[in-house]
Amino acid sequence: MSDPQNAGVPTFQGRVLPRPHEDIVDQGLAFDLATIDRRRAVRLLGMGVGVAVLAACADDGASGVSGSSSSQAGTTASSASSTSATSATLTEIPEETAGPYPGDGSNGPDVLGEAGVVRQDITTSFGAMSGTAQGVPARIELTILDMAKGNAPFAGAAVYVWHCDREGGYSLYSDGVTDQNYLRGVQIAGADGTVAFTSIFPACYSGRWPHVHFEVYPDQASITDAGNAIAVSQLAIPRAECDAVYATPGYEQSVANFAGMQLATDNVFRDDGGAGQLASMSGDAATGYTMSLTAAVDTRT
Repeated sequence: MSDPQNAGVPTFQGRVLPRPHEDIVDQGLAFDLATIDRRRAVRLLGMGVGVAVLAACADDGASGVSGSSSSQAGTTASSASSTSATSATLTEIPEETAGPYPGDGSNGPDVLGEAGVVRQDITTSFGAMSGTAQGVPARIELTILDMAKGNAPFAGAAVYVWHCDREGGYSLYSDGVTDQNYLRGVQIAGADGTVAFTSIFPACYSGRWPHVHFEVYPDQASITDAGNAIAVSQLAIPRAECDAVYATPGYEQSVANFAGMQLATDNVFRDDGGAGQLASMSGDAATGYTMSLTAAVDTRT
């Protein structure tokens, strides 16, 4: 991509590249310091100018697929064609903190080493634990794309998802639910790169915008070691759906916590207001929601 006012010389964010034949990460210290924030820098590592110049397309990650996984499987061919046509506009899903409650063995409890963790319905505890998380039904759909293979669907990738319950607590860690491991589980991506979980709509707890954590692993065998994760990120839930759910019984505490919250000031999503991590939504508070997100991961970085 070039700026018409610079006679075809490659530019980035309106600036001429000082080293037009080099990757964006090799433009020199002065150029780097003036360029972008920490999150976008993570996206650029290991990527050439051709992809990096397009990183400003903020809505790229919000093109998640909605609907059931069965309908997605029926449209795999057309989805692959669409992916190929738009692959240049996709950027790597931002790397985020796993937080203090990952349950992946990196901070105490390790649910990923337990039999039964690979499951579709994560509303209940499993193994030696029992209990069910209550709340507005939610279906979490993540479509994982492999940037190293031209943004093809990442078949076989293992995706670990976890989030807080209706009261804002995390199983295995929070007071009152240390004897539960619900709202945690792994799914293996099919040919279309999609995984789907049956869950509940998470609460808004003090200080954080409502979100869902996820880690992507290259395959199921890799999940027993958190160091094998290709990507660690978070899905942000749009405001309108949060307002609707938090007006229902059981989410009363979330109303006060969510009041005044802004994506732009959240300590995780504030870098870019959640662009690329904001879920596509369908459904309603009475019957439940589907939240969908497309996440491109780069196995080369």
